[in-house]
Amino acid sequence: MSNRITQRLTVESDNAGTRLDAFVASSLDVPRGVAADWAKDSQIKIERAGKPVKSTKSAKVAEGDTVVVDAPAPRDITDVQPEYVDGFSIVYQDDDIVVVDKPAGVAAHPSQGWHGPTVVGVLLGAGITVSTSGAAERQGIVHRLDVGTSGLMVVAKNENSYSEFKRAFKERTVEKVYHALVQGIPDPLKGTIDAPIGRHPGYEWKFAVIEGGRDSVTHYEVIEAFGPASLVEVHLETGRTHQIRVHFSALKHPCAGDLTYGSDPSMSANLGLTRQWLHAHKLGFTHPGTGEYVEFESPYPQDLEYAVETLRNGDF
Repeated sequence: MSNRITQRLTVESDNAGTRLDAFVASSLDVPRGVAADWAKDSQIKIERAGKPVKSTKSAKVAEGDTVVVDAPAPRDITDVQPEYVDGFSIVYQDDDIVVVDKPAGVAAHPSQGWHGPTVVGVLLGAGITVSTSGAAERQGIVHRLDVGTSGLMVVAKNENSYSEFKRAFKERTVEKVYHALVQGIPDPLKGTIDAPIGRHPGYEWKFAVIEGGRDSVTHYEVIEAFGPASLVEVHLETGRTHQIRVHFSALKHPCAGDLTYGSDPSMSANLGLTRQWLHAHKLGFTHPGTGEYVEFESPYPQDLEYAVETLRNGDF
């Protein structure tokens, strides 16, 4: 692939009124986020009647416009390289599945916006081969954890497992149990958050409870209350992006350490947190090869354990 993309695109009537980033993404078959970054860096410009016009990512193109692109070519995210990450552990594996305990700072799979380590790359580094019909850069990935969330993930190693897991997640038969440390004490101590989630209207990289969002249901129970914060067990009925973080933020009880969704920076600092206190603690499912129900648990990593012990000891 060339190091740069240089194109002059003419806007036809069918695309009139389209956002600049969406038009470029569609025309050049690149992720919209990449096109948005190009616009932000002034690597895309709109010419109208031979004159430059405002070319922000949200600018609307008009029929007859020329869109000039001179930008670095997106990296090839399908070229997954083997990696090693300290703290990443393989909990279980057989011919069909591999269950991993992911530390924070590792993404599920490569993407244009992420340049750090991935589960896919670490598995490759461990000599674990995965072959499924999933996209090349996300072979075997049937569910994800946020980069800043630690804990259990299962990866399908072959096509049968991949198909069975896709069905199981769609039918919500996979048991996903998270533990979260949230600010304050939720009232009631046990409840269900049923609120639709969609992209935040003001931030492309955030989500929010919004009218018209996708149905999102979170069940929770406080298992230990400390006053300034509470340790809660969370069962997900749906699996939306950032669901737990968004739902508890909407309740005014954001995850401790989660500055993106409104946590108190001073609390984060006092608890030694540099990321959200959220851990995929338990994972249970019907094994796609044997048909037996299996369950796995992950202990808290050191940074999360330290925060809880600080609260238990009254050192906060």
